[in-house]
Amino acid sequence: MNTEILIKIAQLFLAFTLIVGIHEFGHFISARLFGIRVEKFYIFFDPWFSLFKFRRGGTEYGLGWLPLGGYVKIAGMIDESMDKEQMKQPVQPDEFRAKPAWQRFIVMVAGVIMNVILAIAIFCGISYAWGESYFDNADARWGYDFSEAGHVLGFEDGDRFISIDGEPVGDINGVVNALLLTSEGRTVTVEREGREVTFDIPFEKLLDMRKAEGYKNLFSLRQPVIVDSTSDRAAASGLQAGDEITAADGTDVRGNFALFSGLLGERCDSTVRLTVLRDGAAVELTAAVDSDGKIGFTLANPYQSRMRRYTLLQAIPAGFRRTGAMISSYWQQLKLIFQPKSKMYEELGGFIAIGSIFPSEWNWPDFWFKTAFLSVILAVMNIIPIPGLDGGHALFTLWEMVTGRRPSDKFLEVMQYIGLAILLLLLVYANGNDIYRFFIK
Repeated sequence: MNTEILIKIAQLFLAFTLIVGIHEFGHFISARLFGIRVEKFYIFFDPWFSLFKFRRGGTEYGLGWLPLGGYVKIAGMIDESMDKEQMKQPVQPDEFRAKPAWQRFIVMVAGVIMNVILAIAIFCGISYAWGESYFDNADARWGYDFSEAGHVLGFEDGDRFISIDGEPVGDINGVVNALLLTSEGRTVTVEREGREVTFDIPFEKLLDMRKAEGYKNLFSLRQPVIVDSTSDRAAASGLQAGDEITAADGTDVRGNFALFSGLLGERCDSTVRLTVLRDGAAVELTAAVDSDGKIGFTLANPYQSRMRRYTLLQAIPAGFRRTGAMISSYWQQLKLIFQPKSKMYEELGGFIAIGSIFPSEWNWPDFWFKTAFLSVILAVMNIIPIPGLDGGHALFTLWEMVTGRRPSDKFLEVMQYIGLAILLLLLVYANGNDIYRFFIK
């Protein structure tokens, strides 16, 4: 196993330990707050044996060997432990089932709340320590070049985004999600050759692009031909640092270094007439092209990412904002999974897919960002009202609070079995997708 894979595994293990630990701690601390006995507190599952364990204050703490989650065994509660014998005994005052519904509800949602709090804390820390880097669409003066998948959607090289479904495009990092997180088509407005152009992208095209992973490298910033420094030969032709070459032998090459480079390749050992923009005025030059199709200058990069910097007090609302945006984005993705038309269920991934999101080199800002992302995923997934998940337990308790009727233990046991079966099928399906994608496809 090479070093890069080990680094990915180490990041995944550390992130999972943190987010699962904080989730289970939420259940643990809220149960103890209401005087409920907690029999076990485990990070990861421990079928047959655990990696280590110890007992303190009536609770067994341990680390399991199966990294599929974690659990706390709360006395008097029907959970994944399926401890039927305990449920047959007389109700004890320190058991979960002895407490009022509102306390049991809080215990059930406390894990989700802790995961959200963790994400907020991480984003507050990231915002304060490293700020928030982004690229503003307004800075894309020369527009974008699009991949073949982008051309199929209707984009043309040189287009600059204006809006998607009427929402102005700011940070270009959000463009792909804005296009994909829908079960309908999109209406896009771009600036094209100095005019606004609006066109519709049918949902079927978006679906085909997503299935073919065409969203990867969908677009890139156009590279203008701006001179950074010149060789003696280029300087002799009159070319200067800061010049923007806008035409070559009458061909418009504004914002299109690829086209310019191709034209020079056709004029090796010859000359080329250049039109350059210098201090707002057009200047005509003639430059010699060598046998390699070059005229002797280095290219300048006119683009710079913007950076939002935060004081400690500013980082707190920034942390809430970024967490809220991530929850909203992931919730949109999750809703699409349950819409057969979107076919997003085909993209479900397991542990290999999750591990692959981490870089092959250790990078603390990226690690903490991915950990916050996974914490949000765990929170959102757990609040889904599926029996066996926190959301399922909370739903039954909420029903009791509203109607005053408590579901029977037998009903809860059956629902728990159904929920565990659903979760097992999802686990097999998601990891099966991983095997197909990474090893067969």
